[in-house]
Amino acid sequence: MDKAESWLEKTLHYRFDDTRLFAQALTHRSANGDNNERLEFLGDAVLDFVISDAVFKLRPDADEGDLSKLRASLVKDTSLAKLAADLGIGEHLVLGSGERKTGGHRRESILADALEAILGAVFLDSGFDEAARIIGQVFEERLADLPHADDLRDAKTRLQEWLQARKLSLPEYDLVGVSGKAHQQKFSVSCTVTELSQTTAGESTSRRKAEQKAARSMLQVLSGERP
Repeated sequence: MDKAESWLEKTLHYRFDDTRLFAQALTHRSANGDNNERLEFLGDAVLDFVISDAVFKLRPDADEGDLSKLRASLVKDTSLAKLAADLGIGEHLVLGSGERKTGGHRRESILADALEAILGAVFLDSGFDEAARIIGQVFEERLADLPHADDLRDAKTRLQEWLQARKLSLPEYDLVGVSGKAHQQKFSVSCTVTELSQTTAGESTSRRKAEQKAARSMLQVLSGERP
């Protein structure tokens, strides 16, 4: 654990009084010994509270629904996994042989859970204030770049609202083509705003996702941004 402890002190500026908590936080259920599931449960609760408090203060005019969206964008598994990977948590995880062979140290769910488990362990080791300090450090950049709640809504909804506000007809989405094998298909979709003589395109692994991409491109065109 010496290597992991040095990493923790260097990246998060923290040293455990009870190193057993730290060892448990890094131990996946596939490995022998006490795993991190209970600590992950606790860390999840602490993280939710601290992030809720942060977005509440940063967006004083947002309603409950918008605050929930902002919090969810920060604490969803994909976001936590990216943060955990950037911190280098994967290099210090204790995994069973099966998970090691299949790249478990890169698996999003495992990384996200480990980050929350570390927060839970810090909470038990030093209390809420220290856990909150670490959360503030880890999320500093994301909180500084916190989007407006409107930006979290799906592109098709935002495009529809943009057009309706200007009394323009709704966009038309057309399937342009489907390519690839059955399990690797690519859908190409066009989005057209007839009254403005504008058409954009989107391509993805499903028609729904392709429509979202086409709508996002249309919003960029209509707002004068580069698609």
